Amino acid sequence: MSSAARVDIAIDAQGVARRFGARWVLRGVNLQVRPGEMVGLLGANGSGKSTLLRILATLLKPSAGGALVYGHDVVKRPDDVRRHIGFLAHSPGLYDDLTARENLQFAASMLGLERPDLDAALDRVGLSHVRDERVRGFSAGMQRRLSLARLVLANARVLLLDEPYSNLDVAGIALMNELIGESVAGGGAALVVLHELAPAAGLLDRTITIREGRIADDDDDAFLEPEALAAAGER
Repeated sequence: MSSAARVDIAIDAQGVARRFGARWVLRGVNLQVRPGEMVGLLGANGSGKSTLLRILATLLKPSAGGALVYGHDVVKRPDDVRRHIGFLAHSPGLYDDLTARENLQFAASMLGLERPDLDAALDRVGLSHVRDERVRGFSAGMQRRLSLARLVLANARVLLLDEPYSNLDVAGIALMNELIGESVAGGGAALVVLHELAPAAGLLDRTITIREGRIADDDDDAFLEPEALAAAGER
């Protein structure tokens, strides 16, 4: 994709395709997300939602097509892309034998942060009281909160979140929405893989469905506008 592409678009994916062996998981995804938007990504298991997020996060290369994050090509300029994104995988991706604080210190080193405020990040997610405890003793919800602390450190302009509400209690869901809301309100953007709409219904601007490796058309009833999202949140 051209490096002269507009930089006022947070995510610009054009014809993104990816195959694993002979199987095409993505078959030409076209998607734009603008600053100030939270977009939900829906679809059946195996439809390619997580694969798309991993491509945008520079963890996978597309087999065809391309994508830009604020004008930076995810294949040609991955380091520039990584400076803009905060990626939350479905699994926490933590080191069991390290403490909560040591996990954050490692993440900060990988992000190239020189003076990270680790204690403030842990306090923000409600884990300051266990900062020196090894992660192997954490519940699934605590591990999710520690993953959130990494996002706090990154202070990213684009959030790529894969089922971020899994394993979170009511307070954890509220915290997640608070962090996403602050990012979007500050001009950031969020693309969020969702298993269900209700936890995010109050924040979502729109939803997009991946069906058979492509973005479904409007007339497929794949898009839910704010009224429908609000209704989903009331159920």
